[in-house]
Amino acid sequence: MEALDPLLHQPLRTQLAAFLAGAGEASFTELKRNLQVSDGNLESHLKKLIAADYVSLRRIEGPGRAQTSYSLTPTGLDALHRYIRTLQKLLPLGDRAAAEGTWNGQAAAG
Repeated sequence: MEALDPLLHQPLRTQLAAFLAGAGEASFTELKRNLQVSDGNLESHLKKLIAADYVSLRRIEGPGRAQTSYSLTPTGLDALHRYIRTLQKLLPLGDRAAAEGTWNGQAAAG
C-alpha cells in the first residue's frame, strides 16, 4: 500500500492544498482568514509547500503594496489526489457502509 505523503499529512497543509484546489488561487490574507491561522504559522507551512513545488506564488505589482497570490501546482494537485486515494484505501468505508450512512457499524452523525 502506498504511504501517506508526510508533507500533506500535517492537517494545516492538507487544508491549504484542499482550499487552493477548490479556490484556484488565493491571497495570503484570504488563506489566513479562511483557515483561521496566524501569519507565522501560515507562512511556515506555505514555505514547505512551495519548496516541494506543491504551491506556487505570484506577485502582483500595482499601486501601493504588492500582493502575493498562491495556487496549487500540478504537482501539488497530483499529490493531494494521491493522498486522498491513500486515505480512502485505509478507511473502513465500503459501498455498503456509505449507502447505509454508517461507519464501523454505527450510525453516521448527521
